[in-house]
Formats: sequence, structure tokens, C-alpha cells
Amino acid sequence: MDAIRTDSLTKYYGKRRGIEHIDLTVRQGDFFGFIGPNGAGKSTTIRTLLGLIRPSGGKAQILGLDTIKEREKILARVGYLPSEVSFYPGMRVKDILKLSADLRRRDCGKTSRLLCERLRLDTTRKAEELSFGNRKKTAIVCALQHEPELLILDEPTSGLDPLMQREFFEILRERNQEGTTIFLSSHILSEIQHNCTNAAMIKDGTIIAKGSIAELSRTGAKRVSICGFVDFGSLAGVKDPHSTPGSVDFLYNGNMNALLQTLSKGDIQDITVTEPELEEVFLHYYERGGGGI
Repeated sequence: MDAIRTDSLTKYYGKRRGIEHIDLTVRQGDFFGFIGPNGAGKSTTIRTLLGLIRPSGGKAQILGLDTIKEREKILARVGYLPSEVSFYPGMRVKDILKLSADLRRRDCGKTSRLLCERLRLDTTRKAEELSFGNRKKTAIVCALQHEPELLILDEPTSGLDPLMQREFFEILRERNQEGTTIFLSSHILSEIQHNCTNAAMIKDGTIIAKGSIAELSRTGAKRVSICGFVDFGSLAGVKDPHSTPGSVDFLYNGNMNALLQTLSKGDIQDITVTEPELEEVFLHYYERGGGGI
């Protein structure tokens, strides 16, 4: 059984496009990244998956359950972290966490305390006293404390300082190793590349690429960094060169023998050849319309 499956999932707001023909499959136990800039359709996809808004077309299942007909069953088994969170004023953090647990009819006290300790969350503070980062921590505990089968996280690290981000992803990796499926929506590509196994890229409400992180990063191009001087002349395959005095950095997808012959004529002190970062692939899809680098 798949954790998430959609078939041509579509949502319009009147005549305005939300998402169109989203086809996704997320296997149980996967750590899946959902990549796209603000406004690409990530949050609309997530809210439609959770049954918080009704689709205009297509269908979706969560943990084998229909997102429209069986929404309450889905919400009982899923932990959801929205990109923006707010709480009832006057409530203390500990009361917010208890309310969240009570709504699920679960005793989450032990897990909640452990999460609060790891995230350094003061449970005695009132909601209106919380910084953006502490509101986000509170929402994280609400999403995780009932130990759901599936975590759906929409831009989860906004507001968290680097130390808390590191601790947060350590918690996610532990949960994933225990079998929890994680669906992580983010525009921060390093979060996806360093933590996810598979991913999909969304642009203008449409999936433009999907696969394993290795597959998405495998373009056939190499990132070449040279310390020294070389005249590339008309060498085919050099893309996006960036030069500084004494060095040059570029993407290369031409003939490697031709590159080596050109380099042999230069004055080279050092050279490194690596795979391009996922960020370069991502920007290529968005700024240049996709296709091979």
C-alpha cells in the first residue's frame, strides 16, 4: 500500500489555477521531498490531500483511504505541520499540546515531554508570548506527539535557528527509520538533498520532474572547478562559466576527451570534477524550462 497516491489531482479557485493534473506516488516508509518556490502549488496540493479543501478534479488516497470520503480516518493517522501556525490566545503551550492530544483521544504526555526537551520548548509560555520560532516548535510537537504513520510537513523549518533545524531533522530521520513516512514540502533545496530519498518538483501547479534524488541530480553534466589558466576557445559543452583571477568554474556536458585535450594546453594548478548540486538542476528547470543541462 502506498502512503500517498494521486491521479490527475486538480484544484481551481474560480478561474485561477491552483494545481493541475498532479500524479504522485509516495511509498510507505519513504522520505519524500516536494520542491517548489512560493506560489508553485505545494500548499494547495497538501491541503487537497488532507481533505481541507475539495479538489476540482482527479482523486487522491492517503494510506489507502479516499481523501474526500474518509478524511477523519486519515487525519487520525497523519501528523500535519502547516507553513503558518496560530493558536488560541491565553493558552499556554502545555495546554495547546494537551488539547491537540485530547482531540485525537490519545495520551501523548511522554512523547510530548521528550520532544519539548529536544526542541527546548518552554511549555509554560502563553501563545501570544511566543516568537515565530517557538510557535513553529509548538506546531511540530503537535504534529509528532501522537506518533503518526505519515507526517506531512509544509515548510517546516522556517523560523527555526540552525541548531533547532539540525535537531528537528535528526528527529525526522529517527521517525523515518522506525517506519514513519515523511512528506516534506520545502523551497530549501539542501533540506531535500540531504534528507530525502525521492522527490518531485512542482512549477506553476504542475509536476515537472520526479524520481530519486540521485536521478534528479544525474544530468550528464559535471561541475568543473579549475585553479589556473586555460583558453576554452570554441570548446563545446561549457555552460555557465564563472571566472575570477586565477580560477574558473563551469558546468560541462561535452566530450571529456576534448576537455582533457584543452586542459593539457593550459596552466593548471588544481582541478576538481563533481556532480552538480540539486540546486543547479532545480534552477535549470525553473529558469530554462527543463530539459538536459
